[in-house]
Amino acid sequence: MEKNEPTQNKYDAALAKYNTQLDDAEIAAKVAKLIAEKVPGNHTEEVKKFLFHCIDLTTLNTTDSDESVMKFTQKVNQFDNEFPDLKNVAAICVYPNFAEIVKDTLEVEDVKIACVSAGFPSSQTFTEVKVAETAMALMEGADEIDIVISVGKFLSGDYESMCEEIQELKDVCKEHHMKVILETGALKSASNIMKASILSMYSGADFIKTSTGKQQPAATPEAAYVMCQAIKEYYDKTGNKVGFKPAGGINTVNDAVIYYTIVKEILGEEWLDNQWFRLGTSRLANLLLSEIKGEEMKFF
Repeated sequence: MEKNEPTQNKYDAALAKYNTQLDDAEIAAKVAKLIAEKVPGNHTEEVKKFLFHCIDLTTLNTTDSDESVMKFTQKVNQFDNEFPDLKNVAAICVYPNFAEIVKDTLEVEDVKIACVSAGFPSSQTFTEVKVAETAMALMEGADEIDIVISVGKFLSGDYESMCEEIQELKDVCKEHHMKVILETGALKSASNIMKASILSMYSGADFIKTSTGKQQPAATPEAAYVMCQAIKEYYDKTGNKVGFKPAGGINTVNDAVIYYTIVKEILGEEWLDNQWFRLGTSRLANLLLSEIKGEEMKFF
């Protein structure tokens, strides 16, 4: 047991630098106040165009096929021709076995290829399998990797195993951005979300992301608020800048504007760039496009 003590303490020591004892009701009240006061002023065309440019356009269906993913990617290619005045989505997000199809089909510049990996969405498989899957996704053309923390290990207090696995996967990703999904709906409390955010950043996350979209509740403004607070405090203490990605359950333009507002108010203008802010969704693209164009659009 003694041999493990220093490593165990390393993670507790990292957490000890932050206030992780948060009051859920207090967070909910702060979020409600922020939404009421700040969101209405952000419902502008400029903000909606920016949000569109932050979308990780996602297809993660059991029914996905080479053909359906190719068509999905071709829509992104066509977008530039049909809407020359708008900036395209930030990335296309698919399962790892479709990375090559996206790479071969994608013709537009500045749209990244993101792959969910490492036993997504449950994260319940061997670390060796997670490493292999991530390496293969990168080899097939992924620019970015989205992984899920080992939620069970986190909830049972085994921070060491959880963090070492994230570090190992970051070593595989090297310079490629690795987004770490906390699955906030399973974490239940603001304190757990704060702890998981800090540990993920400490272990090498380039982005922290709310949810897989496969478990309810998915993204919530309260979880986003806590995660952005964690990013800010981590940046203030270490100088390391980490991105934020809400995903799952972003069903309306207003939802997206709420997340934009939280990022703007907590992290500031510096994070309002699609290098540091993404939205994981498929539904939102048409909704934003419809509001920007003032008519119903079913482009994607």
